[in-house]
Amino acid sequence: MIPRSPKGGKELDALDKMIEEITVDAYGDDEQLWAFRQAFEDNVDLPADGFVIGEPVSVIEVDYDGNQRRGLTARCRREDGSEYVVAVFDVVLPQASAGARHIAAYRKWLNLDPYPAETQKPFRRGRQHKAAAGDLDLSKPVDLVALAVKERAARCRLLGSDRVITLRTSRLWDVAPGTIVTVTPRKQWRYAGHPYLSGEIQSIRIDVDALDLVPLGLEDMGMWDPKEEYWGEEDESIEEWAKPIIARGPRPMFEMEQVLPGENPDDPFDDPITRSNDLKDAGERAEAEKILMELCQADLRCLDAHWHLGNLVFDRRPQDAIRHYEVGLRIGELSLKKDFNGVLPWGLIDNRSFLRCMHGYGLCLWRLGRFDEAERVFDRMLWLNPSDNQRVRFLIDEVKAKTPWEDREND
Repeated sequence: MIPRSPKGGKELDALDKMIEEITVDAYGDDEQLWAFRQAFEDNVDLPADGFVIGEPVSVIEVDYDGNQRRGLTARCRREDGSEYVVAVFDVVLPQASAGARHIAAYRKWLNLDPYPAETQKPFRRGRQHKAAAGDLDLSKPVDLVALAVKERAARCRLLGSDRVITLRTSRLWDVAPGTIVTVTPRKQWRYAGHPYLSGEIQSIRIDVDALDLVPLGLEDMGMWDPKEEYWGEEDESIEEWAKPIIARGPRPMFEMEQVLPGENPDDPFDDPITRSNDLKDAGERAEAEKILMELCQADLRCLDAHWHLGNLVFDRRPQDAIRHYEVGLRIGELSLKKDFNGVLPWGLIDNRSFLRCMHGYGLCLWRLGRFDEAERVFDRMLWLNPSDNQRVRFLIDEVKAKTPWEDREND
């Protein structure tokens, strides 16, 4: 399935307002082009990492030389230091940045699609910007976002930027993609054109708000009405857990965007998750894990990858599995406001990755004896998906009774 664009009517209205503010005192195309050039100078921090036709570049300057047919131009620098000039509307900047919004407004002013297909792809997919020597201060701790983890190395990006580096250290078993790793650096070097860093891990934390991710889109699917749900036979009493949900009445219903880098839209059975599962079933767990890590590196918002990574270690190491599930859960929650009161039904397929991460997280909390937290997670799942396809209604009473996971397994 092709991911839905998160750019809706409100976003386009905001662009119209931005265009009006930029051009309010400008008359004619020439004056308005100068106004756009000034807006970039005033509001967009340069140099900035970006892409031109998939090539990573540093955008050095936005300018206008009076040639109306050419319009705004961007001076860009390649990784080898060479520079060239392109039209600003050909530049892709991080989706959440001021630069991306200004480019979108400029494209709309030109009567072009403000958000063409290439800008809708996750910014970090494909070739990535590499960390340079001046990007790190080796005299103090460095914060890195883990993207993909191996036994003694982790591909990371510098927190607050999109520049990648490989961390080599010994204590990586606690690191999951999407966690923030604070490192006391020891040495930085390059090998075969790629940057490396060695050091000791000070701490590992989950803080998805700091990751600068574009929230997954939520598509409005109308209203969910408890009157249309099956709550048992007419002669049966309504279960206690369902009564407050029914009493709340109709609520808005949504489907969460699903991100799956590398999927084949022409073949629903040809995608990285399916290949990973096939390798796991064949006993090739290391190869299965490698595919999942590559998905996280391509886009940390691939919730399915976090869920499957948790599944790989759930039976043996729930204390490790919980990190994978929680990262996926917290990334999905970026799309939900604090007062979110909607429904994410299991029947809308793209919701399942988020609900699965939540389920895995709740089960791990239970296994680790964190009963109160597990109860809150399961209760929230029932409110989000009242049809309860994951059958947590049969678990929540045991969690409330603080029944140890081991005792339940031995029943």
